Amino acid sequence: MTLAKITTKTVAARRSSLGLLRAVSAAVDPVGYFRRRATQPDPFLLTFPGLGEVIFFATKNGAHDVLTMPATLCRAPIPNPIEPIVGEESLILLSGEKHRRERGLLMPAFHGERIKSYVDVISSATTEEIGSLRPGRAVAVRDLSVAIALHVAIRVVFSVADADRREEYARAVEALMRANTTPLMLVPALRRDLGGRGPWARLLRLRDQLDQLLSEDIEDRQRKGLRARDMLDVLLSATDEAGQRHSEQDMHDQLRTLLAAGHETTSTSLTWALYHIYRDDSVRERLVAELSSRPTPLEMTALPYLNAVIHETLRMHPPVPIVLRRLGGPLTIGGISCSEGQIVGIALYALHFNPSIWPEPDRFDPERFLARRPAPFEYAPFGGGHRRCIGASFAVAELAVAIGTIIGALDLRMPARERGRKAPPSVARGIAVAPARDITLEVIDRR
Repeated sequence: MTLAKITTKTVAARRSSLGLLRAVSAAVDPVGYFRRRATQPDPFLLTFPGLGEVIFFATKNGAHDVLTMPATLCRAPIPNPIEPIVGEESLILLSGEKHRRERGLLMPAFHGERIKSYVDVISSATTEEIGSLRPGRAVAVRDLSVAIALHVAIRVVFSVADADRREEYARAVEALMRANTTPLMLVPALRRDLGGRGPWARLLRLRDQLDQLLSEDIEDRQRKGLRARDMLDVLLSATDEAGQRHSEQDMHDQLRTLLAAGHETTSTSLTWALYHIYRDDSVRERLVAELSSRPTPLEMTALPYLNAVIHETLRMHPPVPIVLRRLGGPLTIGGISCSEGQIVGIALYALHFNPSIWPEPDRFDPERFLARRPAPFEYAPFGGGHRRCIGASFAVAELAVAIGTIIGALDLRMPARERGRKAPPSVARGIAVAPARDITLEVIDRR
């Protein structure tokens, strides 16, 4: 397919109600729209407010070209829906030399040995969050998952063990995430201060409140000179090749990214994982058997079937549905000649449900990841290339320890009514896509 053909189709679509309906369909139900594209492997175009046209790919070859493009020809698309939360200096939004420098400063926080030092914190946070659950109680899975992920983020980033201080952070982060409404995310023109009034002004006030908490803990750490072996410690001590450290604004933007973006995506994945585990008795029983030896938190991260469950969850439910790149020069992607400035992307749900790559893609089957290791261009829940999510390994470890700790401590059951219903659709919630309805489990006993 040539770019000329795509452009012709786009112009026609813009002038027709069909084009408008497609745009609305993708905005209202992005997961459903992209999954329907899985059986139509040709590249397709969508228009996003503020960004313009994006050429999406859903094949292995297309994903390969997007994820392996040279760093010199790759830019982060701006504006971004999460920019109001994380700030313009967030690693997610940087490009070129600034991205390379910031990634280098942050990378030590996610080295393998550092992640190993976090697993006991993850287990402790999970144990604390499920500590009040007793037989006969109903558990709202998403609420529990958010509580665990946010607790972990606060502890891992700041080593905040005090419950009252954690609650301050939790309230500030959750309020800021709620303030980034769908209109503000999708229509950048609405990000205007109307004399201190309106949704944008409110979001900025809430961001300032979170930044005040960040400043207090940064100043306290610097004053006391403590070494807590947490992510704040890494950010405060990191220097680039020129010996330069983070500015205060850089620190705030990266810390907001770690707190907000990190917990939102992980909590969504944990919600879906628990849904599938307790809906399928064979999956749950096999996990219980694998965990029966009471592994340590670190040992949980290496359990093969538990990891297969996590990866199958991320295949069926990548929390961020698209990967986007803006071209810094002309390049051929998926056989299409694209010009400088063009935005190209991978529709992850279309790729992950492509039946030519994944047989019976609608079936939750962890065995896929035991039978073979998929290529990075068939399975990309964390993106790829030099812009692959820096927290990918930590996220998988967090999911493994949280799930292993829950199964080891609680005997849970999915009510018959939930089992009999179709799987909930995914809808946009904050920066991720999450189940459209509440999922409830029942506590049968404590182990």
